[in-house]
Amino acid sequence: MGKDLADAFPVAKGVFGEVDAALGTDLSRLCFEGPAEELTATRNAQPALFAHGAAVWSLTKDALRASVRAAAGHSLGEFTAYHAADAVSLPGAAKLVRTRGELMFETGASRPGTMAAILGTTTSSIDEICARASSEKGLVVPANFNTDEQVVISGEIAGVERAMELAKQAGAKRAVKLPVSGAFHSPLMEPAVVGLTNAIATSAFTDPVFPVFSNVTGNASTTSTDAKDLLLRQLTSPVRWAQEVRAIASHFPDALYVEMGPGNVLTGLMARIVKGARTFACGTAAEVDKLIQMVA
Repeated sequence: MGKDLADAFPVAKGVFGEVDAALGTDLSRLCFEGPAEELTATRNAQPALFAHGAAVWSLTKDALRASVRAAAGHSLGEFTAYHAADAVSLPGAAKLVRTRGELMFETGASRPGTMAAILGTTTSSIDEICARASSEKGLVVPANFNTDEQVVISGEIAGVERAMELAKQAGAKRAVKLPVSGAFHSPLMEPAVVGLTNAIATSAFTDPVFPVFSNVTGNASTTSTDAKDLLLRQLTSPVRWAQEVRAIASHFPDALYVEMGPGNVLTGLMARIVKGARTFACGTAAEVDKLIQMVA
């Protein structure tokens, strides 16, 4: 993860090194060499994803900055978006996301829960399905509105399992449990709120230099006060990704959407949210070179 970037570009290697120094740990070795089980642990995965996205931005920002109109990120990625918008420093954001990951993992261990993806349309709304499952088996809520046909639910294990059954009965194509360590973006994360509140309050934020669209509201955030408030609320609120992306598209109809970091999951979602959207996934050294050429 990110190894080819660090090998090809000293600037990217420097980003990973700065994150290592901020966290006091050799996260870059874990990114480059694994093992995967340790890398995907919540406390490591969140700063690793941040470091990769920040490394790509560090390599492309000189070519892109004048053209950027807005940024967004899915869950953890929203922290990376605020860093790209100069609202929070690289070390500051790295420490913040490590703390967030630790708090989420600890909360998941003390208050067990799970998440599941509901794929396809349903005759009852996901809100109605979750409400019924909550009354019958245990708390479950919508956690990620990724597209009109992909919603992630989160909550107590029995509640999630009941909601999966109800979703299938309501016509969902599939209901798939996710390999997560807790019920993220749900009220079960409430025990982590105090710790994250303190971490955000003691982190230095400035107003973003371009708008960052919010998972919580779907609207643009333009001040440091809003940034801190929304990043905290995001912990226990659903990620309204489809609404957020449509809001961006309504403001900037001819935009090129660049996904920075590993993989192309968000690029894939874009095609289902905004028909005809221009996208580019950028996570490798070759993709960085191609993106800079495209912009030039």
